[in-house]
Amino acid sequence: MATVRKLDALDDVIHQKVRLGVMSSLMASGEADFNFLKGALGVSDGNLSTHLTVLEDHGYIIVHKEFVGKKPRTTYTPTLAGRRAFELYVTALESLVRAG
Repeated sequence: MATVRKLDALDDVIHQKVRLGVMSSLMASGEADFNFLKGALGVSDGNLSTHLTVLEDHGYIIVHKEFVGKKPRTTYTPTLAGRRAFELYVTALESLVRAG
């Protein structure tokens, strides 16, 4: 029963593997652009875009759009809420692992 409660403590938004990869990357680097995330995670443009939208809609990331020369560049940074949610997710996961 306690294990079920610990599973419920995992943030469903972050728990999905692509979103977990995005948040892990952003927590490590502070910022990443679309092409970097796409290559690092091995996902399609559409798949990544969908997951980034979910993270943005939940207030976990901020999207920055700019032009570098004549080329558009989109970068992402974690928000304070996103950082906190990720930290809580990791804590909940560690607790679950310790519970065995």
